[in-house]
Amino acid sequence: MSDLLLDWYDRHARRLPWRVSTGERPDPYRVWLSEVMLQQTTTAAVAPYFAAFTARWPTVEALAAAPEEAVMAAWAGLGYYSRARNLVKAARAVADLGGFPDTEAGLRALPGVGDYTAAAVAAIAFGRRAVVIDANVERVVARLYAIATPLPGARKAIRVAADTITPGKRAGDFAQAMMDLGATICTARDAKCLLCPLQSACAARALGDPLRFPVKAVKKARPLRTGTAFWIERDEAVWLVTRPAKGLLGGMRALPDDGWLARADGHGEAPLAGAWKAAGVVRHGFTHFDLELGVATYAGEGVPAGEGQWWPLERLDEAGLPTLFAKAAERVLAQRSTDGED
Repeated sequence: MSDLLLDWYDRHARRLPWRVSTGERPDPYRVWLSEVMLQQTTTAAVAPYFAAFTARWPTVEALAAAPEEAVMAAWAGLGYYSRARNLVKAARAVADLGGFPDTEAGLRALPGVGDYTAAAVAAIAFGRRAVVIDANVERVVARLYAIATPLPGARKAIRVAADTITPGKRAGDFAQAMMDLGATICTARDAKCLLCPLQSACAARALGDPLRFPVKAVKKARPLRTGTAFWIERDEAVWLVTRPAKGLLGGMRALPDDGWLARADGHGEAPLAGAWKAAGVVRHGFTHFDLELGVATYAGEGVPAGEGQWWPLERLDEAGLPTLFAKAAERVLAQRSTDGED
């Protein structure tokens, strides 16, 4: 099975910014960076961020020397911001070590590197035999073996099955071939079985219903939280704060808010007394809940208590606001433009 897949990969491998041609040795830094960025994020979304990061910080040593604030700002919009904080910590650890560990165990010891990333980097960057399972691989293997146990309970069986077909040689190419197969042929919404190099071995195809697999547990409804973001403007600048390092959007610049959490609504109290105006509502989806964030504006002379900074409106796109607060800012600026037209 691995020979069939590798033959297919040699002819149909996707061209991606972090990949090298067959026979070239991958740069562990680029492999690791791409794998961290690709967690819970699409290839299309990652590509421009990867290009910008590697242009600005072309080596792990350069990234290790970067201020965390700069990295967080460059990450803005990519989501799952704990990845960015761990990215800097791991880069500094690698710089201290003098290079990347070349084993799964060594890689797992780096901040933010879990089982999947360690296996992917070990296989792709160092040629180690490792069982690499992302969402695409999980789907391909579940279909190949018609594993009927619902996720996440099926993951142990999927790992065992994936282990049986992972070759000792070209493990990195095999891992990327499985990813490519799941991304282009054996997709979540379609199974192009006639184009698949593994069609003759696929149990789900033999059953006549490959889209049945992997079997997914019934999703629970996500709770809806509410909160308020506060736009405080003076002299063509807006007041921004830095969120606590731990927690949602940790360490990112943001508008002040009313303390909403994943498990609780915001308290609604403004950071300043005065005349506030409603500027609409933005909605944003997090992993475990949805948020409806009201936006309120203030243009008086007061300054909120606590640390913050006045950020020039003309440079707001350089602040690195996470998507939620970028949406809130866009709402305010769009309303202002509409009011001006009126």
